[in-house]
Amino acid sequence: MSRRHIMQLLGAAGVTAGVMTADADPAMAAGADDSPAAYEAPEGLAADTPAKRAALAWITSHDDRITGLNAEIWDNAELSLREWKSSIAEADFLEQAGFDVKFGTAGFPTAFTATFTHGKGGPVLGFSGEYDALPGLSQNKGVGHHDPREYIHDPFAPGYGPGHGCGHSALGTAAAAAAAAVAQAAKKHRLPVTVKFFGSTAEEMLIGKTYAVSKGVYDGLDAFLDWHPSTANATGWGSTTAMTAVTFTFLGVAGHGGTPLGNKSALDAAVMMATMSEFLREENLAPSGRLHWVINNGGDIPNVTAEISEISYYVREGSPARVKVLLDKVIAVSEAAAKASQTTVRHRVTSACWNQLPAKAFAELLHANMRKIGPPDFTSEAHELAKELQESLGLPQKGMHDKVGELSPPNPVFMGGGSTDVADISWNVPTVSMGAALAPIGTKMHTWSTAACAAAAPGQAAVIAAAKYLAATAIDLITQPERLKAVKDEFKERTKGVSWKTALPDGYEPPMYEPPAWFLKKTGQKWPPSNITWPPKRIVSQEKFASLGPELEPQK
Repeated sequence: MSRRHIMQLLGAAGVTAGVMTADADPAMAAGADDSPAAYEAPEGLAADTPAKRAALAWITSHDDRITGLNAEIWDNAELSLREWKSSIAEADFLEQAGFDVKFGTAGFPTAFTATFTHGKGGPVLGFSGEYDALPGLSQNKGVGHHDPREYIHDPFAPGYGPGHGCGHSALGTAAAAAAAAVAQAAKKHRLPVTVKFFGSTAEEMLIGKTYAVSKGVYDGLDAFLDWHPSTANATGWGSTTAMTAVTFTFLGVAGHGGTPLGNKSALDAAVMMATMSEFLREENLAPSGRLHWVINNGGDIPNVTAEISEISYYVREGSPARVKVLLDKVIAVSEAAAKASQTTVRHRVTSACWNQLPAKAFAELLHANMRKIGPPDFTSEAHELAKELQESLGLPQKGMHDKVGELSPPNPVFMGGGSTDVADISWNVPTVSMGAALAPIGTKMHTWSTAACAAAAPGQAAVIAAAKYLAATAIDLITQPERLKAVKDEFKERTKGVSWKTALPDGYEPPMYEPPAWFLKKTGQKWPPSNITWPPKRIVSQEKFASLGPELEPQK
């Protein structure tokens, strides 16, 4: 049975049949209708050519530069939309490899597009680079227990600085190395090709690529190659969850905590919303859905009633249509919380992306190259660090994943998971994704333990392996036109009857931070870009104290 048939039988957790059609619900269209019960990956797809050997040799001969770039970006640990030093480091690496670099892609100051062209008439291949860190995940490199590199000494709110807990320092580095290797091999062996590298900002907020796709940045590509740090070395053709990120702002009236009557606490509203949204889980959240939140503004001191409070949600489901159904319920909860707390509420969508479109033929080609090249070359130091981390986290001490995983069809019933802004690219150009083991077996991304590995021995081995996997696959697309044709034919068939439209709302303006003057000068940009309003409109409460009713008559 196909995934679509099984989901229809299960009722997809209460969604009506009208939403289940392929046209209305791309996640249903994304699964193959006739997947065989027993699957065997095809043999002989990865060719051994002089150009491929040249690309792989370039990576090997430049491993110090490659791992050095990973370490530099790891040291910077810059947050989304503020990757000033990291974006420049990655752009400089590609300029030295012969790429033409232009900053300000889609208006984002730290996004850039690097282009290399050799000959005429060849395919146009894209690579995906990211370099943003995550807040609160600071960790010293190569240390097997929690040891923040940056500790924030605040007597009331201690915390940790940012860190590469998702390994994006390695992600952008390996992709840049692969792009450079393909360019050098094409030049050496006179292969016609255009290689485009997209330095993308704010992946952790799922903003950079999603918005850029809506502006046509990825138009004209024949294929797009993507990877992400993982706990295993594997690829496949499963999907991801579509997602909408939304922030709710509650506005009340401040007042002294010792005289609270008549105050309107915006924090009360946020807490009520958080509590009520948890009740959606039993009857309104399917196994394919995810709902998580954080109060990112809850006031400053207990003795001042919070006049403004903000709570942000990530609403995930198997398709944009299903996200919309769940999001409407979350919005209804916000309105109920505002009414109960006598505050006002507004919401703004900060990002939104689709589920990823699978690419079976592409995954088969990538997997064949992964098998041919072999797993990352983990040293004893890498395994030792992995086991120390596993012991620290209470996990079995299995070390690093030192094999290439088998290729197998996706589970016919979609059970949800993570989201990626690469997904929007996948509906516009054939896209493949894979994972290379950067973190120990059993651990997770978005953790300090991943930050410990990203630029230490495990991460440095993963960077080189990932670069080789991507470069080898790209060379096959150039030297074996029939492979590229198979990938494009499948894409055409999978997207038949489905029209991609950005999940971002009409009139959407992406969030941005004003760059420092030195960055604007270095990258040749002006501020602000034309696609945003600057400065943003201020959010100021104009609420009045709550009425307690008419005054009471004195008792006699």
